[in-house]
Amino acid sequence: MDIIHYELINETELRIAVLVLRALNHKLRMKMLKFIQVQGKKVTVIDVYVQLKLEQAKASQHLAILRRANILVSEREGKNIYYSINFEMVQHIKHAVDIIYNAKKDKEKNIN
Repeated sequence: MDIIHYELINETELRIAVLVLRALNHKLRMKMLKFIQVQGKKVTVIDVYVQLKLEQAKASQHLAILRRANILVSEREGKNIYYSINFEMVQHIKHAVDIIYNAKKDKEKNIN
């Protein structure tokens, strides 16, 4: 019998992953992220709600969820707040998902 060595995710990383995945589990928020990524620059809430044809309050609410999950970072310049994607967090969550996926693959390989 082969011994399987799993890379463990600590509880803090797992909680962060859950928060991020919950934030991503929404069509509108995914559209917002795609819009921000395509822009290739920082955007304001005005850019988001005009482009996606939303009410300002709704756009702000969803941007706040993404910011709290640390998927977006915000930066104030004068009276405007600019949002951009936190690619460090994206890489972090990709790593956590890869660990889970690889553990599942290893388990399936040893069953067969």
